Amino acid sequence: MKHEMFKEFVLDQLRELQPIDCRAMFGGYGLYLSGVFFGILLEGRLYFKTHPASVGQYQAYGMEPFQPPRGSQLSKYYEVPSEIIESPALLAAWARQAAQGTEAKPSRAKRPARS
Repeated sequence: MKHEMFKEFVLDQLRELQPIDCRAMFGGYGLYLSGVFFGILLEGRLYFKTHPASVGQYQAYGMEPFQPPRGSQLSKYYEVPSEIIESPALLAAWARQAAQGTEAKPSRAKRPARS
C-alpha cells in the first residue's frame, strides 16, 4: 500500500505533463510521456532515464543507477533525488529531459515485394 501511495504522489506531482501513462511492469511501474518510456517506479523509488548530458546532475546529488532485483544494472536509469520529487516544477523539468533524451524508435515500414 505504501508503494501505491508513492506512485499516486509522483503522478500527482507530474500532473502538468500530459499525456502521462503509468503501466505495471516487473513488479513496479513504467512511466511514459507521449508514448516514450522514461521512468520506473519500484519499491517506493523513482528512476528516470538519463543520457550523456543529464547523468551528471543525478551523480551530483549522489544518486545511483537502477539495480533490478536480479542484481543486474540498468545504468541509464538513475534514482531521482527526493528534493526534485518534492517540487512539481523541477520534477516535470527532469521528466521532460528524461523523455526527450530517449527517442521513440521509428516503426519499420514493410518494403513492397519485388516483382
